[in-house]
Amino acid sequence: MERTLLKGLTVLCAVLFPFVVKKPRFKEMLIVFFAKGILATLIDAYAVNTNRIKYPVRPYPRIFSTNILYDLLFFPLLSMVWVRQSYEDKLPAILLKSLMWSVPMSISQWYLERNSNLFKWKKWTIFHTFASVSFTLLTIRGVAGLVKKADKKL
Repeated sequence: MERTLLKGLTVLCAVLFPFVVKKPRFKEMLIVFFAKGILATLIDAYAVNTNRIKYPVRPYPRIFSTNILYDLLFFPLLSMVWVRQSYEDKLPAILLKSLMWSVPMSISQWYLERNSNLFKWKKWTIFHTFASVSFTLLTIRGVAGLVKKADKKL
């Protein structure tokens, strides 16, 4: 079941990628994509290397200890959608939309941890997931805001 979920997620991401990265703001979306990939990989590598999370079923298990599909494709794609959704918003709306994204993502990860073998939490809880997802969403939105200001100056 887990391999089927990972293959389905890969196909879904590949199909959605051209629609999410499209113009307008192509350059900004690529910056968001790569910045989120780096940030998610760093946080995930820390969690795995400190034995907080384990990924029993993952792509390329002999090479990577984290699930690179989540870190380098799925979460960056979701972050691009998040930035597009909150692009023109002020801080209160950004914080509210952050909750609208991080709460369902945390609950879905909690559900998958309980009902699949995709990952296992050792020293990790739903609150850690909520905090890390919220932190990365707000950080990436901040990066997008900086890129937006830099583009206006040019």
